[in-house]
Amino acid sequence: MSGIKQHYSFIKILTGSDLSRRRIPLMSIKSNLEGPTVWFTGCMHGDEIGGTVVIHEIFKKLKGCLIKGSVLAFPLMNPFGFETVSRNIIISKEDLNRSFPGDEKGSLGERIASKIFNYILNSKPSLVIDLHNDWNKSIPYVLNDPSSNREVDRANYSYSGMTGLLQIEDTDKIHSSLTYNLTRQNIPAIVLELGESFIINEKNILIGINAIWNILMKLGMVPENAEYYQYPLLSQIGNKMLQYSSLPLSSTSGIIRFTKKPGDIVTKGQKIARVYNAFGKQIENISALADGIVIGHTDNALAFPGSPVMAFGIFS
Repeated sequence: MSGIKQHYSFIKILTGSDLSRRRIPLMSIKSNLEGPTVWFTGCMHGDEIGGTVVIHEIFKKLKGCLIKGSVLAFPLMNPFGFETVSRNIIISKEDLNRSFPGDEKGSLGERIASKIFNYILNSKPSLVIDLHNDWNKSIPYVLNDPSSNREVDRANYSYSGMTGLLQIEDTDKIHSSLTYNLTRQNIPAIVLELGESFIINEKNILIGINAIWNILMKLGMVPENAEYYQYPLLSQIGNKMLQYSSLPLSSTSGIIRFTKKPGDIVTKGQKIARVYNAFGKQIENISALADGIVIGHTDNALAFPGSPVMAFGIFS
């Protein structure tokens, strides 16, 4: 399609002690027709690389069919964490998604966050989609950060509904996350949690592409030449907003064995896991505290007092 301009570049984040320059890649694709500006951000956490691949594939698809507007992306926001397979910025041990809106004279994480945040703000985006990965067996879902701005919340709920994924509302406000600070600037922003970390799960990559393509079609940025994607579980529970919960926590130490898996619908009081001691004796039954759906469980077999073992979307 004529009139589409694609550009790849970098923004500098620091100069190393050996005078090497560390940079964050920046991708953009623009139509010659006015329209929305949509942002994608990936690899906020270095062990969550699935979103980066989703961004790559979306840009490949957009090359020949972007009708209007522009799409920009930071596909690899935490190169330090990526290169060391670490969630955090390995040099400063900071979580980049706990560093926003940033400070150009602050810590390394705050300086990187400031560059990212201000670059996004200056582009006057219509929507920002932050791509993440979750526990290894987690199912994909869209996460909303409720704000004090009803107009932005309505926009976020509208966009999250377009994805065709399970919609989860976060119950824990993280005031230093990217999406929370964008909503404070009246910019709609949602999080896509696309299954497991560490490796590329092609099934989850395709789900992420389809969810984003739903939004781009609804915005009129790409042709409506495909069916709108819907995650299979929505046919059972409907397209409604669920509440995030990581309760109950384990109250004992031992080996945890799950009786429910991600994607299962559970009812209040239903047994979801058991904990055993070193001799194989069951020492705890863990039960659901409310009706909901299991969206993920811990990646290891160890339970200890106060540890989260499962995550739920609660029916409210």
